[in-house]
Amino acid sequence: MTQRPDPGLAHGWCALSALHGRIEAHIERALQTGHGLSVREFSLLDVLSEQHDGDGGHFRMHQLADAVVLSQSATTRLVTRLEDRGLLRRYLCPDDRRGIYTDVTEAGHALLDAARPTHNAALREALDAAEARPELAPLVAAVRSLPAERQA
Repeated sequence: MTQRPDPGLAHGWCALSALHGRIEAHIERALQTGHGLSVREFSLLDVLSEQHDGDGGHFRMHQLADAVVLSQSATTRLVTRLEDRGLLRRYLCPDDRRGIYTDVTEAGHALLDAARPTHNAALREALDAAEARPELAPLVAAVRSLPAERQA
């Protein structure tokens, strides 16, 4: 006998997917209009801007792919596009010449700094709009209750 999916679980997953889609689309429009950035480009710049020179302070490509939830090949293409725009630079890892690190350039930091308020405002707007929908309100509450620090 085939087990039927749990309708509550399926409903929850559909609501979570809808919330994500609404938020991402709203932020995408705001970032594209205001800064010529996609959500993925913003996310990648944001993650890379948190790097430091200490132990484990730089992402390798597979770590970066995990952090921005893309495949390694999609992450590499995205890094190349941002590098072509002068927003990132790549260099060989000083300890392991097989490794390649990626840093945000001064122009990349300036664009990221200019885009952050747009991103944050669009996120708040999207969450406020989603909160008005009864099926999404509990998820919005959960998002808002998460700790402020970045989780790995």
